[in-house]
Amino acid sequence: MPSGAEQFAAIDLGSNSFHMVVAREEQNALTVIDRERDMVRLAAGLDEGNLLTPEASERALACLSRFGERLRGLKADNVRVVGTNALRKAKNSRQFIARAEKALGFSIEIISGVEEARLVYLGAAQTLQGDRGRRLVIDIGGGSTELIVADRNEPVFLESLYMGCVSSSEKFFPGGLIDSRRMKRAILNAHLELEPHIATLRGLAAEDVIGTSGTARAINNVLHENGLSETGITHKGLKKLVKLIVKAGRSEQLEFSGLSAERRPVFAGGVAVMMAIFKALDLEFMRVSEGSLREGVLHDLIGRVLYEDRRALTVLEMMKRHHIDMEHGNRVRETTLMLFDQVSSTGLLERERRLLGWAAQLHEIGLMIAHNQHHRHGGYVLQYMDLPGFSRQEQGALSIMVRLHRRKYHPELIEENVYVRSDALGLMTRLLRLGVVFNRGRIPIQLPRIEIRVDSAQAMTICIGQFWLDDHPLAAADLEQESGWLRSAGYALRIARL
Repeated sequence: MPSGAEQFAAIDLGSNSFHMVVAREEQNALTVIDRERDMVRLAAGLDEGNLLTPEASERALACLSRFGERLRGLKADNVRVVGTNALRKAKNSRQFIARAEKALGFSIEIISGVEEARLVYLGAAQTLQGDRGRRLVIDIGGGSTELIVADRNEPVFLESLYMGCVSSSEKFFPGGLIDSRRMKRAILNAHLELEPHIATLRGLAAEDVIGTSGTARAINNVLHENGLSETGITHKGLKKLVKLIVKAGRSEQLEFSGLSAERRPVFAGGVAVMMAIFKALDLEFMRVSEGSLREGVLHDLIGRVLYEDRRALTVLEMMKRHHIDMEHGNRVRETTLMLFDQVSSTGLLERERRLLGWAAQLHEIGLMIAHNQHHRHGGYVLQYMDLPGFSRQEQGALSIMVRLHRRKYHPELIEENVYVRSDALGLMTRLLRLGVVFNRGRIPIQLPRIEIRVDSAQAMTICIGQFWLDDHPLAAADLEQESGWLRSAGYALRIARL
């Protein structure tokens, strides 16, 4: 590798396939140096109760072990791993992720459908040549389909629907059996999923329609290599392809030129979803992009490390949109991170420091609803809003910290959260509470010298100048009250004077 070049990697844990792309960044240029793909079929490994079966988990873990061997030696901040619809649905995803992170050697995020759509467009946009007007990007994955409308680099519509090539194939073509009745039902079902968005999508009047991911590329290859379309995916070509698929009768009989053996079991379901989209939106032609989710994850990651973190922009946008007192939020952030830095040697990570800072900035977001119980309102808002750039685990952590930043402390909410490092999240939450206490007056004040230490998992000691406490009796009373709140939850906050 050339001197000074840095390697980055993105892994997409899709419902059908796992993909890894490794690239190096030099002088603002990105060069892909390695790609790996494994047809894990995670979605097919979900049982009737939406639990990942042991067989599917083992396939996935074996793949991640191989990926981890390739990534050995890369910095943690230079690798981003995202899970999509199958892991969003799996009720035992937390247990699986704990094992998967050990096999891979890096942390794994579960992203929302809307965040997946944003990253899909970011990946596609890197490979699209020329400006043909407003774009409609369609990504048919294993368990979900993402629809994005964008003007150049700015999405104006993002949606994720619960339909994909694996889920459609399993539901309508079980055992690989295909006939005209099943195909019609598969297309109709996909059309029904699209129905609430058809008017909006038509009204946005996209001029350039682009398909991404394996389903679109497989359909494009089959149409081209079998003389059904000269270029791209056409409505006319799709109609002919549907007839040929029905005529074949079984998925194992889909021996089309350009169709891999591993794609055959889910090809009919993918074609049904694509046909429904063409019919519902009156499309005639779609070109295919090589860029998709993993490329979007890669570019977003490089932006985080080298340029501007999308999550930081999201926090600023939220503060402006919801009229959060920025000066107060930033003072709470500064105080809280000062405390964090004193205890970071206990095993806290840099990514947790960033999350804590964002929670401090957003801790009063619930005031937009009502002052009474605004910590509860804020926790709910952050749990369920779409926050571009944030994973589900990160949103869960933000939600918990804001929910618990004042009043009664509920450690059981931390244990129930999907955030894996519950011990770290508990400590971060208690630090945020102190940051809020020291800034309760909502005016700039000169804080004294403060020293804090973690005595045990349930105990902290905070040391403050004696004269400052004597001169600020309200702050001293606030600290004593905070000590009482924590004591009632089984935690100790000792207040000592320097």
